[in-house]
Amino acid sequence: MKISVLTVCRNADATIARTIASFLSQDYPNKELLVIDGASTDNTVAIAEGFRSPNIRVMSEPDRGMYDALNKGLALYAGDAVGVLNADDRYHDGHVLSRAAEALGDHDAIHGDLDFHDQQDRVVRRWRGTPPPPRGFASGWMPAHPTFYVRRQLAEAVGAFDLMLPTAADYDWMLRAIDVHGARLRHVPHVMIDMALGGRSTASLSAHLRHNLEALAARRRWLKSGVVDWALFAKPASKITQFARFGRDPR
Repeated sequence: MKISVLTVCRNADATIARTIASFLSQDYPNKELLVIDGASTDNTVAIAEGFRSPNIRVMSEPDRGMYDALNKGLALYAGDAVGVLNADDRYHDGHVLSRAAEALGDHDAIHGDLDFHDQQDRVVRRWRGTPPPPRGFASGWMPAHPTFYVRRQLAEAVGAFDLMLPTAADYDWMLRAIDVHGARLRHVPHVMIDMALGGRSTASLSAHLRHNLEALAARRRWLKSGVVDWALFAKPASKITQFARFGRDPR
């Protein structure tokens, strides 16, 4: 099984080298990284191309944002399965893709655990995944999107990221994969990603609010939720336990 990884970026020269190095450190050999750059004006492209690895493809051109770039990646990747590695994140250890490939052997999609790191590289939040409850996304549950890998057949069935949801298109995409297309999903009980704080959905209170309203719009569209549903409150409330677990997780 070949695993493709999509990294979208723009002006990420402060972090892109570490991200790419974490991909190259993976002990799984059958892999590719697509670096999809949005016409950076710094050294991002030069750094990415400087790795000169046959496992890395770099393209750079203007785009309409992160999810437009990801849609380009979905049209270009060559693997049997695909996932995303953000340009300021990194794999937790060298075995992530090996574990993903093993878990995808008899499943359509997998997800795992992640740690949030601050600018001093300290763990400040821990996301530990669980299998989906009976009501899935309607219950407030969701996987950690940077740990979500799917087989090609499922990715093609789900289709493109919705550009009308600029902060929650990844949530909508996973909802469609799991609750609409009925993906056979497996939780991998290992930390897969060290994620940097400050992304679209973690940058500020207003970003949290916008993300949750867009997520509600996705549930209303696909799950026929009401104007207000249980997940609107349960989804953000579930994050509290991620902070409560800090310092006590054995992994």
